[in-house]
This record gives sequence, structure tokens and C-alpha cells, in this order.
Amino acid sequence: MNRRLSVVAVAGGLIGFAVAAYPAFGRDRCLNWGTRPDEAAREMAGDELLPDAPVVSTRAIGIDAPPAAIWPWLVQMGPGRGGAYTYDWIENLFGLNMHSADEIVPEWQKLAVGDELPLGEKLRMRIEVLDAEHAMVMRSDDGAWVWSFGLYPDPGDGERTRLVSRNRIRQPKRTLVTDAVSTYLMEPGSLIMERKMLLGIKERAERLHHAGTTAHRQPAGCRALSPTRLVEAVARIIEP
Repeated sequence: MNRRLSVVAVAGGLIGFAVAAYPAFGRDRCLNWGTRPDEAAREMAGDELLPDAPVVSTRAIGIDAPPAAIWPWLVQMGPGRGGAYTYDWIENLFGLNMHSADEIVPEWQKLAVGDELPLGEKLRMRIEVLDAEHAMVMRSDDGAWVWSFGLYPDPGDGERTRLVSRNRIRQPKRTLVTDAVSTYLMEPGSLIMERKMLLGIKERAERLHHAGTTAHRQPAGCRALSPTRLVEAVARIIEP
């Protein structure tokens, strides 16, 4: 019994230390994973949509590919579309219907300002900014969350691109409990998911760029056009 009490006491002490240390030593690194000082301070498209957000995270990654190889992966993100390139099984615990695609799907490239992407049954994200190969911004229908993506050239390498993801969040109802949950649970959790997402986009974009071609998935109901079928199709077109 005493041993169990000792274990509980030690565990409680470690948790207490983590809770006390996180705001001072770990929170900035959590909220700004992968960013350079200028990236964390930079104004991004979408900042004006929620300027007074109490929680702002800016996370970034370098990608050895131009924006043209990255943009298609961003445009097709979303439930029932290209997914989020992160841990699908975690996303789907919340019923989000995320299935990360490994290919560029033509029908998912048709995105426009005003389009809405559902996140579960109660939340929808509206496309607010869509500047091809530069910026994509989404805002939740309750106005409490703005999610911005920016593509910037890397000053050190002409072909390398910096992908920056920024979340601006304002809780509709703030209490000590909701603030604690946001700080100690949601923020570290979002880092785990967003880091995986950025790495997922990086891997896909670099593969696409180095391959030099876009691998398109055939839409449902379509068959691959084999060389034999291509010859037959051309013959039908030119025959008298």
C-alpha cells in the first residue's frame, strides 16, 4: 500500500511539475514548432479575420519543391476529400471521415472562396482566401477558428519552399476549466497532429516534384487507359 502511495505521489509530482513548467519552458516551442523568428512574427492572410485571438500557433516546415507541387495537396484537404495527411485513426475517432490521399485527385482540385468543408456534424470551415500557390485560409462558421496556410520561397534555396500553417483560436466561452483543457491538452495534441500533417505534405510534395509528373487517381467508374485502349480510341476517332 505504501508503495502504491509513493508511486501516486511521484506521478502527481511529475504532473504538477509539467503543469508548472509548460507555460514557461515548453509552450512557445509547442505553438511555434518548426518556425523561424520572422515566420512567427509575419503577418499572414487571414490574421485580420480574428485579430484578437488569445491562442495563436504558427508551425512550419521546409519542402524541397516549388509551390506548384505543394498547392494541389492543400486544395484537396478535407473530410471525404484528401484528408489531412495526419493520423487518420485519431481523426476518425471523432467521426471526421478523414482518409489521407497519396495521389492528386482532379475532382478535388475544384475549390473556390465560399466553399464549405464539414468537420463532423456541427462545425463547418468556409474558404475565405484562395490565392493559388500562395495562401489558403479557412474560417469556422462560428468565427472562433481561423486556419491559414502560406507558401513562401526559402531565401537560402530557390527551389525550396516554406509551408507555414497558422491557427488563430478564440474559445466562445472561457472558464478556468476550458483554458486548462486548451493549454495542457489541446495545444500539445494539436502539435502532434499538425506536425504529422506538415511532414505528410512534405513527403507527398517532394515525391511529386522529383517524379516530375502528377499521378492522377482514376475517378470512380473510370478505367485506366492502357496503350491498347488508347490505340483503339484513336482508331475510332480517325476512322471514316
